[in-house]
Amino acid sequence: MEKVTMADVAREAGVSKSTVSQYLNKRYEYMSEKTKQKIEMAIDTLGYQPNFLARSLKQKRTSLIGIIVANITHYFSTEVSRAIEDFFHQYDLQTIVCNADDDPDKEKKYIEMLRAKQVDGLIIFPTGKNNELYESMINQGYPVVFVDRKVENLDVFSVITDNTESTCKAIQHFIENGHENIAFAVQPLTVSTRIERLEGYKKALNDAGLEVNPNYIIEASIPEMKKKLEELFSLDVKPTALFAANDRVFIALGEFLKEKGMKFGKDLDVVVFDNIPFSQMLETTLSFIIQPAAKMGTKAAELLYQQIRKEDHDPEVFVFPSDIK
Repeated sequence: MEKVTMADVAREAGVSKSTVSQYLNKRYEYMSEKTKQKIEMAIDTLGYQPNFLARSLKQKRTSLIGIIVANITHYFSTEVSRAIEDFFHQYDLQTIVCNADDDPDKEKKYIEMLRAKQVDGLIIFPTGKNNELYESMINQGYPVVFVDRKVENLDVFSVITDNTESTCKAIQHFIENGHENIAFAVQPLTVSTRIERLEGYKKALNDAGLEVNPNYIIEASIPEMKKKLEELFSLDVKPTALFAANDRVFIALGEFLKEKGMKFGKDLDVVVFDNIPFSQMLETTLSFIIQPAAKMGTKAAELLYQQIRKEDHDPEVFVFPSDIK
């Protein structure tokens, strides 16, 4: 079966090839409703599929955006990615989402692969271990925005939340409610978000004149988290409150408490730093630090779109405050 061309559509509709091209590119300024209907009918009748590769070569744009997520299992990452996709959809740009699994090598391969596919720009949740590659893109003027995590020692467009301040407020809330033995559980301190949240924890304790007990600070991968929690709750003086640094830590904590016959709110007060779907359905009311994921995703998309359109803006770090609920 021969491929249907734009010329075939033009003949079927009784219009010029350039008019069909204008229709496909949504340039309707001087096109009557009747002409649009004829072209649309011709496309449906012939089963025409536009050649997006040829259009990309002509326009020197692919209308594709790459999103490289550090770990797609975080609900926050999904919310941000959805907001980015929603933003670009209105401009007929499509998104490709890649999951780096917090692996710098995997992140590097995805950056190289997406650039080889000539995507128009990248939004990256950085592992923080590919600064030379980040710097190379910036020096080349390639459109790129970083989300959620800071990129050290580089002048870049970033969208983050106030990790230290929000954590500090949450720990202060624990202290105001009479807690002194407060634990902190986090995955390995390899990225800025986790480091900043630990800084907020320590700051709140120091400001209140409380000792920072290293035994109450758990730093472990998710597979090792339960073992560390076991050690924590084997101490002579057990914590009465715990700060879970993200949703995956919270899930591991919930599994541990269930195995031990312990309950949130009754045996342990908990604050979670992350967006948890259906949190309102939990039997016990918990406190959550909610990041404005949709606003952050939209802002990241806006910043990238400005770069793609060659608008002149100096790189800036945009900090969105989180809300404790």
